[in-house]
Amino acid sequence: MLQSEDSRLDRFADSPELAAIDENDPRSLGRMMRKMGHETGEDLGPEFEEMVGRLEAGEDPESVEASIGGSGGGSDPDNLF
Repeated sequence: MLQSEDSRLDRFADSPELAAIDENDPRSLGRMMRKMGHETGEDLGPEFEEMVGRLEAGEDPESVEASIGGSGGGSDPDNLF
């Protein structure tokens, strides 16, 4: 059955996996971002893949954002994702 992007993201938003994310754990954020990227079904590009990979490796989100140039949402670390 085909689903719209909104349906896929709504289903993910209601998942227990999302509730289990530890905002203070970069690995947890990276896993969540990768899962959301898969849910969109789109190629989000090399910067997204680099950012997610570095988070999954445990790198600090602020340093990831600074080195990528803030492309994830501005200079506010709370806006990175």
